[in-house]
Amino acid sequence: MRARQLIDTASYDPEALQVMGQAFDQAWRDIAGNFGGGGDKDAARLKLANALLSVANNDCRDVVSLKRAALMAMARSYRVGQRS
Repeated sequence: MRARQLIDTASYDPEALQVMGQAFDQAWRDIAGNFGGGGDKDAARLKLANALLSVANNDCRDVVSLKRAALMAMARSYRVGQRS
């Protein structure tokens, strides 16, 4: 819930927020099975929401492109985290 709330309350125009919400939901459906239950899933959803927000802007109108960019940003954050 917290992850989707981050997106829904972000400071973007309504159309961009709708596209961002769709991109988040589709991306999560694609990767949800890669994470355990409870806290692992919640942490992954927050990481995805933050990744999506890091690549989004008010001109977002392509759900597929935004989803792909968010998943790539999330993957990069995991790779960087593994090096630490």
